[in-house]
Amino acid sequence: MADATAQSGADWRVRFEATALPHMPALHTASLRLTRDSQLAADLVQDTCLRAYRAFDQFKPGTNCRAWLFSILYSVFNTGYRKAQRELTGMQMAALEVEYENWLGGSVALPAWTTQDAAVDPLDPQVQGALDALPEAFRSAVMLVDIGELSYEEAANVMGCAVGTVRSRLARARRVLFAALLPYARETGYARIGGRA
Repeated sequence: MADATAQSGADWRVRFEATALPHMPALHTASLRLTRDSQLAADLVQDTCLRAYRAFDQFKPGTNCRAWLFSILYSVFNTGYRKAQRELTGMQMAALEVEYENWLGGSVALPAWTTQDAAVDPLDPQVQGALDALPEAFRSAVMLVDIGELSYEEAANVMGCAVGTVRSRLARARRVLFAALLPYARETGYARIGGRA
């Protein structure tokens, strides 16, 4: 019986690694833009990975794993992740790290993007500033659909709202971003008026 349980756990881990881990860089990019702090972003991705691993039996094969992982990420973030992280002592953080390693059996080598010096495709500072200035609901819509490449339906599921709400927030966010970035786009030659930059 113990051998069957060990084999089942190994199969579970292999399926998780093959299905979920390829999406971790996208989750890290989103978490970095949410937290605006590389250490918090790495911690948020680790917490998301741990929760996804624990709940992997709830993932339906053949569906969009990235959307499922984003829903976990946003749930963790929106239920006070930032506050909880600030309140954790060093000892509690060490205990969480040990628990994380134990859950993965220590056999999964996570890619470099989970460390403090993780490299994320940076947005232009002007674009990042305009994105940061958006209200959270608008920024989330842009991050999920335009940056995370989720469908409207998947983003709605992650955000816990109607598809029409996602469309509305995204349209408003794009209008605000357009207005905020138009002078910069003209200055850098991305926007042309009358055939001139």
